Amino acid sequence: MLLSTTCKNKITKIYKKPNIKSELASQMLFGEKFIVTKKMKNFYKGFSSYDCYPGYVLINNFLEDKEEKSHRIIVKKSFFYTSPNNNKISKKTLFFNSKVSILEYKKTFAKIGRYWVKRKSISKINNKSSNYLKNIYFFLGTRYLWGGNSISGIDCSGLIQELMKSINKKCPRDSKDQLIFFKKKISLSKIKKGDLIFWKGHVAIALNKKLLIHAYGPKKKVLIMPILKTIHLLKIKKLKVLSIRRP
Repeated sequence: MLLSTTCKNKITKIYKKPNIKSELASQMLFGEKFIVTKKMKNFYKGFSSYDCYPGYVLINNFLEDKEEKSHRIIVKKSFFYTSPNNNKISKKTLFFNSKVSILEYKKTFAKIGRYWVKRKSISKINNKSSNYLKNIYFFLGTRYLWGGNSISGIDCSGLIQELMKSINKKCPRDSKDQLIFFKKKISLSKIKKGDLIFWKGHVAIALNKKLLIHAYGPKKKVLIMPILKTIHLLKIKKLKVLSIRRP
């Protein structure tokens, strides 16, 4: 029997194996759902509801909850307030793309659980947009983290996924699956803003005909680089461009 659970931490890990020393497979944000297929001693085995990504999560980081959240955090980092008052700010925060349910509104604030957030920091989840790059610069300078899915740490395919998630669009977790998922092929001469450039084990986003942005392991952060220079650097490492796709 499948069990629906919700992440109750700002961010939590999906492990490859039921061991906290295991490799980080992916991450989940506050309010996101994990479907449990098996309950173990300290871990749930299952998969992320959003992309069906499999793995193991610590039981204590999740609540049994069937409720679908109504809103999403749309700012880089949203601060919690202990009351609907600008002077009552706390140290607690939620990251971009976290999911919440609103209990009530008061002036410029919205209540989630025991805390309040600014109304301008949230939007209804079903609000759709075609511009998945709208918030790309939230991630500029973010540290590179294999398996990361947030502004505290992210990898190349996680960056693509979080941006797609922000416009309510499905996207696989790993670059090899993203290459299959996005089917429209583009030549380098016709590349434009938003196109995805794939190498084996890596993906980047074109900002225009000359520049790209990516979570780049060798530089340990998300940064902007010239497209041709990046192609050359990776070619030296015997990594050729596999394809360019338009989402």
